[in-house]
Amino acid sequence: MITQIIGKLVEKNPTHLVIDCNGVGYEVNVSLHTFSQIKDEELIRLYTHLHVKEDAHTLYGFAEKSEREVFRKLISVSGIGTSTARIMLSSLSPNQVVEAILNEDAETIQSVKGIGKKTAQRVILDLKDKLDKTEEIDVISTPNHNSNKKEALSALETLGYNRKVSEKVVTTILANEPSSSVENIIKLALKKL
Repeated sequence: MITQIIGKLVEKNPTHLVIDCNGVGYEVNVSLHTFSQIKDEELIRLYTHLHVKEDAHTLYGFAEKSEREVFRKLISVSGIGTSTARIMLSSLSPNQVVEAILNEDAETIQSVKGIGKKTAQRVILDLKDKLDKTEEIDVISTPNHNSNKKEALSALETLGYNRKVSEKVVTTILANEPSSSVENIIKLALKKL
């Protein structure tokens, strides 16, 4: 399985990119969410999902690992294929998709072209229990600071605090102050624990 691709951006379209990796051009399908995050940089990295069917091998690319995880969860739902999942992630941000599922907001999911009431309800029913509220939303909303969260949690655990309790406190801190340093997260967490 191809899990990531790093190379020179050769062609940029709203639906796909062409990335040159050592002389081989890979066409990578992307959502509008990812497209908007890709600047005209020469060297880029995409996290990928290779979808294999009898008649095609299709590569999907994502700017963030969290978007790829939401995509994979969506295509696990009966009736949601890769095209529909990509349309969902083009119409809504990954965070909006997760929040709609966790809040059982079928109307938001139905706002995506091609998704009816039954499909929206199936997505919610199938994925509500598979999404962890604290982790998933935090990963999606603060992808650049996820390492800070991990380091802070590790430090708090070393200090003897319960991981689940610490995780809730750290998630709340990062929701209010997403650019906090590891030291600041730990200091604030210690006040609340």
